[in-house]
This record gives sequence, structure tokens and C-alpha cells, in this order.
Amino acid sequence: MTSMTRGQEKGHLARYQNMVQLAILLAILLATPLATMGQGLLVDVHPDHHFRIPRPIIHPPHPPRPPAPPQATYRIKQLELNATISDQVARVQVSQTFVNTGPRTMEVCFMFPIPHDSAIDRLTLLVDGKEFDGKLLDREEARRIYEGYIRRNRDPALLEWMGSGMFKTSVFPVPPGAERTVTLRYSQVCPQIGGLTELLLPLSTAKYTSKPVEKLAIRVSLKSDAPLKNIYSPSHALEIKRPGPRQATVQSIQNNVIPGSDFRLMFDVGDKAVAASLVSYRPVEKEDGYFMLLVSPEIQSAVDRTIRKNVVFVVDRSGSMSGKKIEQAKGALRFVLNNLNKGDLFNVVAYDTEIESFQPEMQRYGDSTRKQALGFVEGIHAGGSTNIDGALTVAFEMLKDDQDPSYVIFLTDGLPTAGQTNPNAIVSNATKHNAVRARIFNFGVGYDVNSRLLDKLARECFGQSQYVRPDEDIEEQVSRLYERIGAPAMTDIAIHYDIDGLGVERGAVTNRVYPKDAYDLFAGDQLVLVGRYKHSGAVKLTVEGKVGGEKEKFQFKGTLVNHSPDSSRGYVERLWAMRRIGEIIDKIDLEGRNEELVDELIALSKRHGILTPYTSFLADDTGGPLEEARGRQLTNEALDQLSSAPGGKSGVVQRAAKAALQRGNAAGFAGGGARVLDLASDKEVTLRTVQNVRTKTFFQRNGIWEDSTITEKQKKEMIEVKRFSDEYFRLARDLGTDASHYLALEGTVTVVIKGQAYQLKD
Repeated sequence: MTSMTRGQEKGHLARYQNMVQLAILLAILLATPLATMGQGLLVDVHPDHHFRIPRPIIHPPHPPRPPAPPQATYRIKQLELNATISDQVARVQVSQTFVNTGPRTMEVCFMFPIPHDSAIDRLTLLVDGKEFDGKLLDREEARRIYEGYIRRNRDPALLEWMGSGMFKTSVFPVPPGAERTVTLRYSQVCPQIGGLTELLLPLSTAKYTSKPVEKLAIRVSLKSDAPLKNIYSPSHALEIKRPGPRQATVQSIQNNVIPGSDFRLMFDVGDKAVAASLVSYRPVEKEDGYFMLLVSPEIQSAVDRTIRKNVVFVVDRSGSMSGKKIEQAKGALRFVLNNLNKGDLFNVVAYDTEIESFQPEMQRYGDSTRKQALGFVEGIHAGGSTNIDGALTVAFEMLKDDQDPSYVIFLTDGLPTAGQTNPNAIVSNATKHNAVRARIFNFGVGYDVNSRLLDKLARECFGQSQYVRPDEDIEEQVSRLYERIGAPAMTDIAIHYDIDGLGVERGAVTNRVYPKDAYDLFAGDQLVLVGRYKHSGAVKLTVEGKVGGEKEKFQFKGTLVNHSPDSSRGYVERLWAMRRIGEIIDKIDLEGRNEELVDELIALSKRHGILTPYTSFLADDTGGPLEEARGRQLTNEALDQLSSAPGGKSGVVQRAAKAALQRGNAAGFAGGGARVLDLASDKEVTLRTVQNVRTKTFFQRNGIWEDSTITEKQKKEMIEVKRFSDEYFRLARDLGTDASHYLALEGTVTVVIKGQAYQLKD
């Protein structure tokens, strides 16, 4: 019965997918240049206007033509995507609000790309409340019309047409200053791959425009008959709320952004107390592949089986903490004390020159001890010097229970000025007294902290550092961390990967896995691991760790693919590259610079378009080519700033950026330009001379968009292709869906496809 049901499901899915074999009847831009936006685009369709693809300017012998009419302009006020997924069926609504900012009425079309790998069963369109039926074109018919428009030298609205469907409808005239909202509704069947259900919402069409979306809001509601486990987006940072084990809401909101990648959401379901899903990607068969492992606890059981924990809060009360900072720190203390679990052991250590504890020993949490501890907090006042070494020694010596997980939440706003002041000695002492392998969570407040000291403490004591800028709230930052770690579900996790028949003499299955070492898994949280693999095949995954002091293990099945046919899982490689770059910077920071690490940093940044303050020269706004030696010189000069800044604003900014790369969970393709941290302003800036398309990065060199992977040999054997020629369309048809994204780039483009370099020219 099960087999028949699966067959029927496959038949239905195939019929749906046949419906999706659509292409685009691309609109004609007749009066204004190309205007592409988030989920659709505006195209002037006035019949009296004409527009031709730009050509080189040739000065005519006759008088110049009369000036063109005023250009139509608009702004994209909001793009909102709402989806509800019940099991595998997604109901999606997309609303786009735009404003005509030009001096004349616009008559426009709305274009919406349909996910090429999804099954569409219904399309309706609403324009300011009026409903219109959607019409889908046959792929061959659409391609014929599309090529005909191009050959008549009319400008296509979008070139990303291969492998995707497109919905098109006319929108009534829009007067100057008027605002219009277009809403599209459709349903789709979300595919299941390797146990993960995937939702794709197309956004990458926006890479063809420089116009930002003022507000991009994505909201997804998940409902399932089985408990939801891993919920993850490789493309966007998410805010996830779980009101119950079978429900979840997902949200991602950005302002003034040019979306650079499609929105992808993955989730799985199951009845085990712990769930794990494996995703692998191997673009080159004879080279290492890349994998991502998602691990999460069952929500309900995690809450019911919450592990008792030991927590020591260490708070700086030196003179520099006076005023607003000490009040916020006390607020953070109150939050933690009011949210401990019954049975937890806890204590509070306040320090300046002297060290003072709430109690000499750890206290069992209950109503009485909670009230007493809150009274201790009220009596904390700022004054004196900063004895970091003494405070950490007292805190670690209190922790004697190695059965339950232990955490030290350490807060400071300055440099060590009392007791032991040598940073290396402080780290050594902390490590020596940390007998139970407690994890430390550091909070550096303001720009006066020794950020290198905090990062060394985090590395040696199995934790992490966070930095609270002067304009940020200490209480909010600490509360957010504690909400995540407050309920351990499984601790000291280790993961093993086994392939049947693989002997030890052939080496380990995986390498360079991040994050490193052991992990803790918290209720409502999930672990995202990335790494590389050498051997392919069916994999048995074993996840083991402590639950309530007792060891437990869970086993799962997965696959490490031998070769990936396309780049749909390319985000795995980029996510690994982000983590690896963060690890390289951390090693250089804490252990010193060496040439091999610098080489690897430059190579990874260039290949993946992941720019850092040390490799920003790759996308320098001058756009000129740089010799390798000059590039290394600029990188080393920038790294000198890191090595010479143990603290201060520069040190804090750089180490916060490093931590973001190390902990990054979203691959975050830039699309409209790469973002890089400006050390002077502590803000991200966008460099328009680089863009990421699918898994490739393109740098603008001397007015040409150049594939970052191209070699000198490939340049010599490069084939020139005239855009919209027969050869151009042949490439689009023959080289697969990935190629269409690269062929759609504007301007002169050099790109490597299947080992061959092409240069696209108008």
C-alpha cells in the first residue's frame, strides 16, 4: 500500500512538474531602460515609445535628434512574501508595492519568476484588490517569442529565462506620484531531498538592478503532522519561533536591500529526540566535496528533559562601569536569575580590585535563593580597578560538578589593571582552574576591552566572545544569549561518520569541520556543522553526548555524493568557505601570521567573493587588475592592524567581524555587490565592483566582469560570443540552467563554463 501511494505521489508530482516547464514571455521595454526588481519588474508598454539595446555612440553627420521624453522612474516601497506550508504543500502570496516617482503616467507589466524546481497548481493575481487569472506559456512558444523580440532589437526585460517559468500581466496606468500594490498567489509542491523539505522563493532577479527594495519581508508558517526538527535557511538569517512541536514561524526582514539570492528554507520532521540531516555538494569529482550537517533536539522532549546546569555570572563593577553600563549589567543579572531552572546550581561574582561572591559556594536555585541573589545584585556599585584574573579564578574554582554542564558568563568593559595583568598568564590560569571544562561566554562592553584576551579565553575554555558596542544594550545582548543556552538538551556532543567498507588506511571521511571540538545542543536551537569530505557513498552518522549525566547515542543515514550535476547545493561550499576564512583570521590573530594562511585567505576570498577588511583590495573601486605581489602586500598591511590592536575600537571591530564569519549560518550571496567591513566607521559598505551569481564570483576589471576562477591559459583559449547571436542561444540551451544565470549578466563578461572560457559582448 505504501509503495502504491508513493507511486501515485510521484505521478502527481511529475504532472505538476510538466506544468512548470514554462519559460518567459519577456516584456518589451519601449520607453525606459531595464527596470528589474525583487520579485518582478516594471516595464513601460506605451505603444508609441521605442527603445533599442545600447550601441556604441557614432556621431551622425546630420543634426542631432530631439531630446527624449522625461524618463519614467519609480521606487520599490515594499516586497512582502508570505507562505504557509502544510507538510509539502506551500501556499505563497507575494505583494510588491511601488511608487511612480516620474513626471508622466506609466503603463506597466508585472513579471514574476516561478520556481523552476517546483510544481505549480494555481496562479492568481490581484492588483489593488482586483483579481486576474494567470496565464502560463508553453516553453517552446515563449522561447520563440522571446528570441523574436531580441532579434528585432528590442530590449528584453530579463535574460534569466532558461529553466524558469514566468508569469506576466498588464497593470493599469500608474499616474505620477501614485502607489500601486500587485499581489500574486500560487500554490506549489515543495520537493523532498535527502529527508529535507525545501521551499524556494525566487529573489535573484534583483541582481540586474541597482534599485534597492525599501523593505523586504519574508514570513513562513510551518505546520506538520509530525514534530518539526531542523529549520534552516542557507541564504538568509532567520528569526524562528516555535509555539509547539508541530508548528513554527520563520521571519526575515531587511531594509534598503538589493536581494542577491533566492530565499531557500529547509526543514525536516521526525519522532526521535534528536534529528540530523546531511546535505553534500561535490562540484569536481576528483576533489574534496563539501557537506552540511543539521542537528536539533525535539522541542517538546527538550523542554521536558531539560538538563540541570551550573552557571556563574561574573560581572565587572570597576569604576569605568559606572552609570548606564552598570545598570544594564544589573538588568542582565536579574534576567538570568529570574530564568534559571529549578534545581540549577548558580552563583554571582562581582569584581573590581576586590572579588566578592554572592555565596562562597554554588547555590541550588529556588525561590529563596533567587530573592537573596537579587538582593545581592541591588547592592552592586561601580568603583575601583579591574582584577580579571582574580575574578575568573574564583568563578572556575566554584565549579566542581562534572556531571552537569557548566557555564561562565563573563562581563568586562576594560583592561586588566589589578592582580595578574599579563593576558597570557590570565588565560593560562583560567585554563588551569577550569577542571570541569566549563564553557565561557565573554561579553566585551565598549571599545576599551582587551578583545584578544577575550578571544583567547574563549578558545581555551570552549566558548565564544561577543562585543557590545557603546550604543548597544548590555541587558539585551546577555538576555539573548541566555535564552539560547538556558536549556541544555544534550552536551559534549561528538559526531562520527562511517562509510561501509572504508578501511582506516584510507584516512578519515571528513576534514576541516567547523565549528571545531565538542558541542552542546540546546532546546529550541540547532547545530549547523560544515566540513569537507574525501570519500563518497552511503554514510552512517552517529551523534552521541550526555543527557542528564548519562551517555546517549543516535544513528542516522545520509549520503556524501560523488558528483553534483548542478550548483543548486553550492551554498554548502560557500558556507564552509565563510567558516574557514573566520578560522584563518582567528589563527593569524591568536597564533601569528604565516605565508600559507595568507595565501589561503586571499584564494578563498577571491573565489567566493567573501571580502574581509584584509582582502577588500580584491574589489577595490578602482577596478584595475592587481599583481599578486601587490595584493599580498595590501593583505599583510591590513593584517598588521589586527596584530597591533589587542584592544580598542579597531580590535573590537575586527574580532567581532571574525566571530561573525566563524559562526555564520547563512551563505548570504551578495548579488548586487559584496559587503565588507570598514574598520574606521565600524559599518559594512557595499563594493559594486564584485557580484556573486550562483556559485561564481565576478570582479570588474577595466570595465569587464571577470570570472574569479579564470586562468591565464583559459584566457588565451577564450571564445568570444556576441550577445543574442545564434551561438549565444545555443550556449543558453546546451550548457544547463547554471549557464543561463551567467549569460544574463550585463556588459562585457568573461565566464568559465565546464572548463571553457567565454567572453560575452554586445
